[in-house]
Amino acid sequence: MPSYIYNRKDQKGKRKNLRNNSTVPEQILWQYLKNKKLGVKFRRQHGIGNYIVDFYCPELKLAIEIDGATHSEAEEVEYDTRRDNFLRMQGVEVRRYTNVNVKNSTGGIIEDLMRVIGRKKKNQNPS
Repeated sequence: MPSYIYNRKDQKGKRKNLRNNSTVPEQILWQYLKNKKLGVKFRRQHGIGNYIVDFYCPELKLAIEIDGATHSEAEEVEYDTRRDNFLRMQGVEVRRYTNVNVKNSTGGIIEDLMRVIGRKKKNQNPS
């Protein structure tokens, strides 16, 4: 996959703005993801093609999206479907969690992510 699809220069300002104005659920989850706390490096507001994902692990091609209430509206669902399809075509797995889940069930999200990370690492290095 060509590297020019990652963190395009024309999106730099938007990515920076998103990092500087992250939502409370993004801030909560970032505390668990930063500094390789789950054993892999995650980046915040990482550009892939025309899209910017909330969190991205390049080593595992794993994207994490935190969805607010608007993501249940028809237009947003359609956009998210197109976005997820594009990311899958690039070999990226997308995990979606809601704002409410992050606030109320952070432990469950971390457990889910640990399972996904374990599976993806195992698939990278089959014994």
